[in-house]
Amino acid sequence: MFRPRNEQGTSRLGRRVSSRPRSRRHEVKIGIIGAGAIGGTLTRRLAALGHEVRVSNSREPETLSELAAETGATAVRNTEAAQDADLVIVSIPQKNTPDLPSNIVESAKPGAPIIETNNYYPQQRDGLIADIEDGKAESVWVAEHLGSRSDDVVKVFNGIYWKHLLQKGVSAGTAGRIALPIAGADGPGKKLVFDIVDQLGFDPVDGGTLAESWRQQPGTPVYGKDYDAEGVAKALTEATNERTEEWRA
Repeated sequence: MFRPRNEQGTSRLGRRVSSRPRSRRHEVKIGIIGAGAIGGTLTRRLAALGHEVRVSNSREPETLSELAAETGATAVRNTEAAQDADLVIVSIPQKNTPDLPSNIVESAKPGAPIIETNNYYPQQRDGLIADIEDGKAESVWVAEHLGSRSDDVVKVFNGIYWKHLLQKGVSAGTAGRIALPIAGADGPGKKLVFDIVDQLGFDPVDGGTLAESWRQQPGTPVYGKDYDAEGVAKALTEATNERTEEWRA
């Protein structure tokens, strides 16, 4: 039976990250690769919070001129989005991950977290990816395609409906506040991601290491649910790493 490790262990699965008042919000330089439902929503929300946002897709920046005009974000080529960024977000279809330039996140600041929001939808979109079918965590597979920055990869935003991400963020302490699991290595990068999630209006809950990110993949108890922090922590511990028929090729 899985048991979350304690503060001295390598995982803090299910730990709720408390939100403390801030005297001054630090502006973060954010590069977003992918401008679909989640990437576009994060562009809108993060720019509205006052962060400096650079957004890209697989085409020319001009194709994002309306989003840029709406939000104040800067549209760039995908190879430019991560340049000198404090935080990078990769939000593209899982099957397109191997097509990314091998150095696409290399220009981010040292230690900058690389959020990946992807999900593997074998029947619905992506086709068969053998390593994932054989048991590799989806986010570990993504991290392996991001070269030397693989240790900076953090999984979050993959299980929330984009309209809820856009509309349902509320102040810390609000009853029923939606919580989001965050999986990745402990350290300053993960702490920054906790803070960003809180700023967006959601309770951050530690989802453990990236190797444990299968606990929030499609088909798990937490996926697609708007649980509060207690519910997310419980759902993470109830997850199993066996893929159900719906989520197999």
